[in-house]
Amino acid sequence: MNNMIITYGIIAVLLVVAELVYFKIADKCNIIDKPNERSSHTKVVLRGGGIIFTIALWIWSIWNGFSEPWLLAAVTLAAGISFVDDIHSLPDSLRLVVQFAAMTMILWPVAMGTEFSLWIRGAILVAALIVAVGGTNIFNFMDGINGITGGYALAMVVPLFLLNQKYAFMEESLLVVMGLSLVVFSFFNFRTKAKCFAGDVGSIGMAMFLVFCVSRLMYVTGDVTWIVLYLIYGVDGMMTILHRIMLHENLGQAHRKHAYQLMANELKMKHVVVATIYMVLQLVVSLVAIYLVPDTIAAHWIYLIVVAVVFAAGYIVFKMKYYHLHEEYLASLKK
Repeated sequence: MNNMIITYGIIAVLLVVAELVYFKIADKCNIIDKPNERSSHTKVVLRGGGIIFTIALWIWSIWNGFSEPWLLAAVTLAAGISFVDDIHSLPDSLRLVVQFAAMTMILWPVAMGTEFSLWIRGAILVAALIVAVGGTNIFNFMDGINGITGGYALAMVVPLFLLNQKYAFMEESLLVVMGLSLVVFSFFNFRTKAKCFAGDVGSIGMAMFLVFCVSRLMYVTGDVTWIVLYLIYGVDGMMTILHRIMLHENLGQAHRKHAYQLMANELKMKHVVVATIYMVLQLVVSLVAIYLVPDTIAAHWIYLIVVAVVFAAGYIVFKMKYYHLHEEYLASLKK
């Protein structure tokens, strides 16, 4: 036990050093995020601090003899292309191809490990790829204010750690190390004046890792309702997409229509407050699912549907009350 604590301490120090070294490189190479009319920040900030998540995965992999090679390859590939995109914008089609390739590395063992026929396993894989890549990009879209990516990811990693005590679906040390990387990143990002942003390299890389964790949990338990661990982001992301479709907008164009963006921009709430709200809501939803909902598939489905409907309704009420503020903001840009 003491040896593990020492090991984790050394890894934490390595991650802090790696982040500080990256700051020097990013500053020298001008890897920055300049604010524009779509941004929720007003000052130039270093971009790509979320590279620490991929570095943490490499450190863990070296420590554990590369016991999860496909996860490492997938996250490195997806985060790598995202890092290039953070520096020089790449075509959406290229990034999607790479994301599907990386996600296949993660989901192939899960889909092919089922006892269904080859055709059904193939259909499961295709459906899972579409949902997972879509969810990964929603995770990326939600990375728009200080603290939200690190805080929300921690709100997923903690319940995953607790569930792993019961179902043993993955190496505990991997969750701990990735949790440490989130703590280190949040130290520099979960603050009023952020030192860095995660960048696509961080949000995409972390989203890929979380898909790996949740897909393993679903495979071991045979229960897809564990998607509830991602519910708050899922509701905000999907409802915002539907809203933009109703407005006949180009979904590939940057925007500020997520509920968290209205809270931070139009309602002038502090970024860390908004991030904390999302973090706490997801933690509560997940912990209730783990400790209070009966451990049956039927109960899990009922809980998932009920909380999804409740939060979707809350999203609609919130938008109906405050969306006019965003319309006024858009009108001011045309003057």
